[in-house]
Amino acid sequence: MNARQPEVGDEVEYAPGRRAVVTDIRRGVYYLRTPGNREWPVPDPDPLTVKRSRAERIAAGDL
Repeated sequence: MNARQPEVGDEVEYAPGRRAVVTDIRRGVYYLRTPGNREWPVPDPDPLTVKRSRAERIAAGDL
């Protein structure tokens, strides 16, 4: 498991070089979304790596 569990609004890497934003966590299932695409469930959060927190995205003007 990662040192820090992703939270809603965090930008995560879900595959090498592939990033998405955590849009929701429902009953322990993480939902991700990329720009222009629908959200999808990721039942196992272990492969997710937080690249930027929601606070970092806000500070950068990305949210």
